[in-house]
Amino acid sequence: MSKDRLTEQLAFLAEIDGLKTVVRQSPLADRSRRENSAEHSWHLAMFALVLADDEAVDTARVIKLLLVHDIVEIDAGDAPIHGNHDSGGVAAREHAAAERLFGLLPDDQALRLKALWHEFEAAETPEARFAKALDRLQPLLLNTLTGGGTWTENGVLEQQVHERYGPTIERGSPALWQRARALVKQHFHQTSRDE
Repeated sequence: MSKDRLTEQLAFLAEIDGLKTVVRQSPLADRSRRENSAEHSWHLAMFALVLADDEAVDTARVIKLLLVHDIVEIDAGDAPIHGNHDSGGVAAREHAAAERLFGLLPDDQALRLKALWHEFEAAETPEARFAKALDRLQPLLLNTLTGGGTWTENGVLEQQVHERYGPTIERGSPALWQRARALVKQHFHQTSRDE
């Protein structure tokens, strides 16, 4: 017995509610708690809406990429940038999650959303490179707003921030990396003065 289109769509939409339960390392700017992956995706979509005007990208496409990029975390979990992970294992779990989760949709939508997820992961288009840059910029900004946030918790040094965030942000938007680098320098300079 085959399901009708609307039943499949509603099943997918109900399933992705699980993204709200995936807690990330990044704190909210007010430091009251850690953000979840659904909040992160929404915040990134807003970053795109606000920051893409000065970039040569299709803003609507960037927003689509950002809204689907972390859906796989429902099954695969979040792999924080400062953690030690088996990248092959993470990739395998994420691919399996993409198959399962997007597979809940009608075939045409499953293919379309899975293609967006793959585009984000590959980071070969200008839109995907910009989306990836925003995905690095947002936690960087939160860390500077929260006195170091996950950087302090994980003993991350300024050089490590440059290495872990810089190439991805700069590849997607040199202008955003220039500003982000200044925020990082300001944070670490302030931190060293406070010690």
